[in-house]
Amino acid sequence: MAENLTPGQVLQAVYKADGEFYKATVVTVSTSAKRQKAPVKVHYVGYEDSDDAWLSIDQLKSKALKGAGAPAGKKGKAKEEPKPKAKAKAKAKAKVYDFSAVEKGMKLKAEADGKFYAAQVVAISTKRKDTPIKVNFLGYTSASDEWMGCDRLRSKSIVLKEQTTTPTMPAAAKKLLLVKPAIEAPLDPGFRPVILGKKKYLEEAKDCEDKLDWALPRADGCARYTLPVFGEKSRNVPASIYLAGVLIQEMMWQRSAASLMLAGPKRICNALKKAFSKGGAYEFEIKSMPNVCGTPDKPFEVTIVSSADELPAAKDTPQVCGKDANGCRLAFDLGKSDIKTVAVKDNEVVYSKETEWDVTNKDPQYHYDAIMAALKLAKEALPKVDAIGGSATGTVSGANEATWCDIFPNVPPKVYKEKVVDIFVRMAKDLAGDVPLKVINDGEVTALAAVQKIKHGNVMGISMGSSEGGGYANADGNLLGWINELCYIRLDLNPKAPTDPWSKGAHTGLSHMYLGQRGATKLAAKGGVEVPKNYVYPHKDMCTIKHEDHAQCLKLIQKAMADEALEPKVRQIYETVGVYLGYGLAQYTEFYNIEHVMILGRVSKGKGGDIMLAKAKEVLEKDFPDIPSITFHTADDHFKAVGQCIAAAALPSLK
Repeated sequence: MAENLTPGQVLQAVYKADGEFYKATVVTVSTSAKRQKAPVKVHYVGYEDSDDAWLSIDQLKSKALKGAGAPAGKKGKAKEEPKPKAKAKAKAKAKVYDFSAVEKGMKLKAEADGKFYAAQVVAISTKRKDTPIKVNFLGYTSASDEWMGCDRLRSKSIVLKEQTTTPTMPAAAKKLLLVKPAIEAPLDPGFRPVILGKKKYLEEAKDCEDKLDWALPRADGCARYTLPVFGEKSRNVPASIYLAGVLIQEMMWQRSAASLMLAGPKRICNALKKAFSKGGAYEFEIKSMPNVCGTPDKPFEVTIVSSADELPAAKDTPQVCGKDANGCRLAFDLGKSDIKTVAVKDNEVVYSKETEWDVTNKDPQYHYDAIMAALKLAKEALPKVDAIGGSATGTVSGANEATWCDIFPNVPPKVYKEKVVDIFVRMAKDLAGDVPLKVINDGEVTALAAVQKIKHGNVMGISMGSSEGGGYANADGNLLGWINELCYIRLDLNPKAPTDPWSKGAHTGLSHMYLGQRGATKLAAKGGVEVPKNYVYPHKDMCTIKHEDHAQCLKLIQKAMADEALEPKVRQIYETVGVYLGYGLAQYTEFYNIEHVMILGRVSKGKGGDIMLAKAKEVLEKDFPDIPSITFHTADDHFKAVGQCIAAAALPSLK
């Protein structure tokens, strides 16, 4: 059949990432034996050349093929019976398909005599490896029911397992969402900001009548959102599905979620339900959220309702925290690289220290001893201890329980529940007896530190340390009650963006790799910094959850910045991170009313930090003139290093 096609001929071609047919033109037809299975190279009309693909005849639709295209079936001679070896090969290939989203009663297309007919799933068996799905052909009796494998079925609920573990970006999503920034990142030219992709999408979808609504309920609130989406028959539907997934993920890590509720077009809702289920693109999120919410035994659920009116209303529960560090107080900030401790007497710091530690250690007693040793040194600087405040990455309950803190990533779940959940309460009692204790998320403390310094609300605090720690205080200087785990939010839509060790490769472009020290260290070699071979990203030592190598690499970057001969090249590292920061802040403004931003953390130290902030301001001024001006704030290097601890010291109220 391929000989009937000529270069330039228009036809319909499958795009492998989503299984949909798109308008395409023939680029070339190969007669090579090596191309026998996929002899036709096509170009998808309106898409980049990089999306061109070699396809088989059954992945094409054209009158010139005389009905050979899927799924209509052949009109010519019946297909020859495959040889035994071919059958074995087909069976082996079938094993890579994922049927987990298929449900009894679901309608699909099933093959019979070379043609595909409407059918319905009547049974699913996990014991039948090659033919696990039994179907009934609609309009026929049960006598024709048949067990089948994916090679004879057509359904969007049947995908290759490779697609569930390494999600691909559909061609439609690439076309609409990958937008080159006006101000490029010098050392990361492929950076494609989420905010720009979303902006372009909303412009293209402004006349769409269909809407997708979702709700993310949590114990003390609920997040809501409405996104215009393309009609179910539009070729741009994959872009709607893809962007919706990114935005839902973003809101989950802003506020947490016990479940996801969807209302909208059936095709889109079903695709998202699958994405936020076991084996889906967001499996990491649905496994993490029960722990984040402090309900590890309650699975994350996704439900589809018939109308947005059935979704719960948006709700937040602001939290008021102490702002006066009167008396004698101890405080700690547990980061992924070090433990920061301070002793405060009547709002004055009398002691401060940073102590490196290994967060990857599996033994909870190691962590307890390391934190206690640092706090005991701080205690020696005070005549007594009236209260203890603290901050940690992850989520901390109102009862100061470490419900989900990723500074203990390798502690086994059962041991975590027994030895880590109450670690802060035990430390405080062993250190100072029955004194007031308050521990919250590190990002929230960053925001409170900003409020205390600038004496103003509507402040976002961003700590650029081992990773991004973010928090926000409203106009009254109080917290929103969100978890603000901004380090898990996607900033870069480039499908070739780096992965991170926390999500174990499930995602690309998360803030972990942009607004913390890894955002700088991954660029060290590109920026002309002489570093050991194992510090050159993506060496395996730079792709683990351990932070020691990154901390040392950052010191080499800072040292190189002081060298006049190296500075012109090294400054591009900070300019690149500044571009990340500018577009990241623009993204955050949709959900946070940001009038001021306080930047803390070791990445922001020194001359490099100044360069970074200048570039971030340039991005906001030139690419987002409609966003109200944001005032940037920093402090001296000492405050950058221990500012969170000072704010943490004020958290508990004295008895």
